Amino acid sequence: MSEDTTPTGTTQRADDPESLWLATTPTTDYEPLDGGLHVDVAVVGGGIAGLTTALELKERGSTVAVVEADRVVTGATGHTTAKVTSQHGLRYSKLTEKFDRRTAEQYGRANEAAIDEVERIVEKHDIDAQFRRTPSYVYAESAENIDKIREEDRAATQAGLPSAFVQETDLPFDVEAAVKFSEQAEFHPRKYLLGVVEAIHGDGSYVFEETRATDVDAGAPNRVETERGTVVADDVVVATQFPIYDRGGYFARTHPHRAYLLAVEIAGEVPEGMYYSAASPPATMRPYRSDGEEYLIVGGQSHEPSLGGPPTSERYRRCEAYARSRFDVESVAYRWSTHDYSTVDGMPYIGEIGPGAGDVYVATGFDGWGMTGGTAAGMLIADLIEMGRSHYADLFDPKRVTPKASAKNFFSENAVVGARFVGDRVRTLLHDRDDLPRPGEARVLREQGRPTGVYRDEGGAVHAVDATCPHMGCLVTWNDAERSWDCPCHGSRFDYDGEILSGPAVEGLEHREYPTPDGGEEED
Repeated sequence: MSEDTTPTGTTQRADDPESLWLATTPTTDYEPLDGGLHVDVAVVGGGIAGLTTALELKERGSTVAVVEADRVVTGATGHTTAKVTSQHGLRYSKLTEKFDRRTAEQYGRANEAAIDEVERIVEKHDIDAQFRRTPSYVYAESAENIDKIREEDRAATQAGLPSAFVQETDLPFDVEAAVKFSEQAEFHPRKYLLGVVEAIHGDGSYVFEETRATDVDAGAPNRVETERGTVVADDVVVATQFPIYDRGGYFARTHPHRAYLLAVEIAGEVPEGMYYSAASPPATMRPYRSDGEEYLIVGGQSHEPSLGGPPTSERYRRCEAYARSRFDVESVAYRWSTHDYSTVDGMPYIGEIGPGAGDVYVATGFDGWGMTGGTAAGMLIADLIEMGRSHYADLFDPKRVTPKASAKNFFSENAVVGARFVGDRVRTLLHDRDDLPRPGEARVLREQGRPTGVYRDEGGAVHAVDATCPHMGCLVTWNDAERSWDCPCHGSRFDYDGEILSGPAVEGLEHREYPTPDGGEEED
């Protein structure tokens, strides 16, 4: 494995994960907040949900301020598959079964409207986002899944969606059947949203980077507290994947999951259309073409964080094995992982964040379909703030009670979180304090009764952190492919020195001195 050294002196592996979307766009450099500010609406989070909300509101005459902890569009939105579609796996048959036909119809209509809204924004603001209409398919390679495909087509057609049952696709391998949605879309999410950011920033509205929000003080007006000052606003939108301000018990009603993506060069033509398999775990595919480059994006291995299961490096290997088994893969150009949250009843939470929170709104739980889900959220929340109503307010209401659709997942997911909380503590007892990992590896050890995450870099230096996630006290686990500490309970991520990569935690893992077997301390 070849290596190079970054300007900071940190050893960087040449095959470290890198998102195609980030690699093919420039780095942004918006100033952080400096002191206090008063605007009509404060938006916490610089992904597609937050930025769409901000643009919608600015276009309607409000002043807005977006605060982003890192750089805009570098989180989940910068690591997506970038399908702009209302076809979300076998979603409509499940919605019809869990809820009713009307719910499936409203969900489909909201997501179809989101596709049109992305197209409108591209055209109005002249954004070169590589937006292109294309069909989308959910396909079955096994005959045992044909009935699922027929059922999904029936439910989607009844919901008014552009659905058709087909038995041929542009894939270079045979499929038994597929549901085809016409007039869906693909785009470059970062090029699109960098254009949205340019449209937001200016004329009394702002985009602040490297400004981490730490709390929301709901009132009249509301106050968003950050590490760099306070934003006072009549309305606040929390669009941080998992809400940093939890007034609705979201920790018990959402759960994280991860998936893995590759951009591969293949011999021959890249197939037209976007694809999602009916198998378990599902695979996902879509083409990418730009400036003479042509890749097939292939992904899958979706899973919830857990104590067991294969390491991240093995998940990538399995994705590559799937791609090679179905295409003539010449090389892997990029690989990256994506992270999202699902709700207990399968519907996003979009609307007022919870009781006693005043004019504070939330957008979360898109279940991997944030390109349309986040766009629909921006449209819905803008309607609520401007007019006090929306056609879809009841559908996505975060305060909804849906025992038929959610009870099973609610109890199973929280039982899993409890098992992780207890099991991690038992696991740390198995490792002695002197049982240091080998170079390039990490593990959680118990030092003076405290769980400590210890990473040993390729040069032998030891990096130690408190292994307890500051969000709700679960123990972090090591992500070997991305060299990060990940919380298996609610999805916070930290680099090997404890700095936050993504929330819901709002502070990092505490640095610790760790004695090495030769009696020295860890190296900084």
